[in-house]
Amino acid sequence: MTTITRADIADTICEEVGLSRKDAGDILDMVIDEIKLDLSHGNDVKISTFGSFLLKRKNARIGRNPKTGVEAEITPRTVISFRPSQTLKTAVNKK
Repeated sequence: MTTITRADIADTICEEVGLSRKDAGDILDMVIDEIKLDLSHGNDVKISTFGSFLLKRKNARIGRNPKTGVEAEITPRTVISFRPSQTLKTAVNKK
């Protein structure tokens, strides 16, 4: 398994587009910041041919510690899920 880091993506942008490493990193940071900003404002984010970042609101509920059996309230929260596009699924499953 290989992990792709932010620096790896910036290096690829640098090589493919011909920008400096700093400019490529700045562009990548701007894209990620825009995604975070929209999600923090309660908006879903769709990137065509890649996938969608979806916000799901979860209500408060009573949970149980599996080790001790003690009940505790789980507070309401918003979670982020990712749904890949069909194009991405096809590319991943292609062999």
